[in-house]
Amino acid sequence: MEAVCGWHASPRKEAEATTDSVTGEIRVPLSLFKVDQRQGDAPLVLSRREAEALHARLGYLLAPRLMAAEAAEAETW
Repeated sequence: MEAVCGWHASPRKEAEATTDSVTGEIRVPLSLFKVDQRQGDAPLVLSRREAEALHARLGYLLAPRLMAAEAAEAETW
């Protein structure tokens, strides 16, 4: 398997995440990049449980930034 150093994925701008009502899977369309050159597309497929855990973790990671932004906004009033 080729090394993935320098690779990253970003959500595809023209596509939205979807859910499968039967399996509960969440599919997030991604574009794959090597450095800054697009290499192709692939979906990130998560089980409902995985998606819930990721959502919770992202919320936790964003919370300090959101609170700081709200505090800064309150100071301007």
